Amino acid sequence: MPSINCKCGEKLGYGDIPNPIEWLAISDETYDGYAGMIDSETLYQEMKSILKCFKCGRLWVFWDGFKSEPVCYAPE
Repeated sequence: MPSINCKCGEKLGYGDIPNPIEWLAISDETYDGYAGMIDSETLYQEMKSILKCFKCGRLWVFWDGFKSEPVCYAPE
């Protein structure tokens, strides 16, 4: 299973489906481009994956998909 190591030492896996630590996000502007009935797979491809470390609260955002390194955001 693919994973990343959080800065706190926790291992975050992102291969499970469904994944309890993964959230999906889409920009408001991109979402507004859709109307009526849409294919869920098409919408899914527009979404960014976000992993949340439940140990430290950091968010790991895959802005450019899983082929690129995620950006880490830490709570203040």
